[in-house]
Amino acid sequence: MDKIETATFAAGCFWGVEAAFRRTRGVRSTLVGYTGGATENPDYKAVCSGRTGHAEAVKVEFDPEEISYGELLEVFWDEHNPTQRNRQGFDIGTQYRSAIFTHGPEQEAEASASKDKVQGRYRKRVATEIEPAPEFYAAEDYHQRYLEKRGMAVCAIPK
Repeated sequence: MDKIETATFAAGCFWGVEAAFRRTRGVRSTLVGYTGGATENPDYKAVCSGRTGHAEAVKVEFDPEEISYGELLEVFWDEHNPTQRNRQGFDIGTQYRSAIFTHGPEQEAEASASKDKVQGRYRKRVATEIEPAPEFYAAEDYHQRYLEKRGMAVCAIPK
């Protein structure tokens, strides 16, 4: 039986990020939702208000024998502009921040090293937050596999 691990990433609007991870070899499942805030059981409207403190995020279940956490970090970095604080493209607000929510000290160390390495790609400072994964709240059903349900492969958000 596979040993499945969890990774959680916030990189702006969760629709495109989820689609990217769903296309990634070794990813067993994805779930979009809200994490990193103070409000219990938030919904989309509350998160969009900016008052809950949550980020739109994707929880990724993956098989580490097929893909490493480091490879998932590369997908994360490639899917957004980590130098933009509290925004991605036209989406603005704390819910669109760049964050890595780690599941254990190994992920935290690897995420930090990866952030340091990726900084070399940018003139601006990488604004990505790294913190232990708090409670994750699944988003409403209509957000799950949003692009796939609409026959779309990607979200066209400018970097």
